[in-house]
Amino acid sequence: MRLRITHETRYQYQQPINGLIQTLRLTPRNHDGQYVVGWRIDVSADCRLERHQDAFGNLTDTFSMNGHLDHLSVLVAGEVETEDSHGVVRGTVEPLPPSLFLRETDLTRADPAIEAFANDVAMSGPTDPLDRLHTLLLRLNTDIVYDSDPTHTATTAAEAFALKRGVCQDITHIFISAARRLGIPARYVGGYYYSGSDENQAGASHAWAEAFVPGLGWVGFDATNGICITDTHVRVAAGLDYLGAAPVRGSRRGGTGETMTVEVFVTRMGMFDQASSPSRAQEQAQSRTKGLPQSQIQSQN
Repeated sequence: MRLRITHETRYQYQQPINGLIQTLRLTPRNHDGQYVVGWRIDVSADCRLERHQDAFGNLTDTFSMNGHLDHLSVLVAGEVETEDSHGVVRGTVEPLPPSLFLRETDLTRADPAIEAFANDVAMSGPTDPLDRLHTLLLRLNTDIVYDSDPTHTATTAAEAFALKRGVCQDITHIFISAARRLGIPARYVGGYYYSGSDENQAGASHAWAEAFVPGLGWVGFDATNGICITDTHVRVAAGLDYLGAAPVRGSRRGGTGETMTVEVFVTRMGMFDQASSPSRAQEQAQSRTKGLPQSQIQSQN
């Protein structure tokens, strides 16, 4: 599947700021089943993007600026080619051992209610880790209602579980918390999701979990939708929790009254659209005869 993604974040300041610094985790990487055809980041301010790799293997782009500014926009846009891998994630950059992802964080720490929930999953029958994860996936999809009103970015897994409501970030944190209580390494993944409709984009910016299964490796579980990840998911960044994979983090100096607006669109490209840009196989064939084209050099990570 070929997906076209645009993600724009706009800031408006009531009183101009004097400077800011931001780190973006908005650039996907290539791995088995995911090929970045092309990707760009445009920042409205006069600045320079510095690219690095963080401790989790995510690509980061950091910029800073000094001077008065009353508005700012960050636009990312690109095309990604995906293939359904039945949830199994291979070929990703893995600088850390899976066991590290048993570590609890403030956002994913299990309270007695989540511990009891995880124990119930363990006692429900399946002993195989993969079967337990599928049971956990279906239980959360049934028990937790998707609702954007009662939670925010700092809501913990325990708080969302008590409410039995939340957004994809909350449901993912609960999944991670329960999986770790079952002794299964699990991590937070931020990215994009194509719902099948180009009109309803409310969930285009999305989050899900990956859990490490012996013999398979990392497997993606989208508890919000009750499925393992498919070719409708575009993986961007991973971490112990949301904070490790947040698309934008930063701070500003001065200014008051910040208003942030985010628009995300994920659309499926038709055959006519795809004909104008090469597929992964075509790119590889070209590289054998002519060397890598500039577009691939920029997007290959």
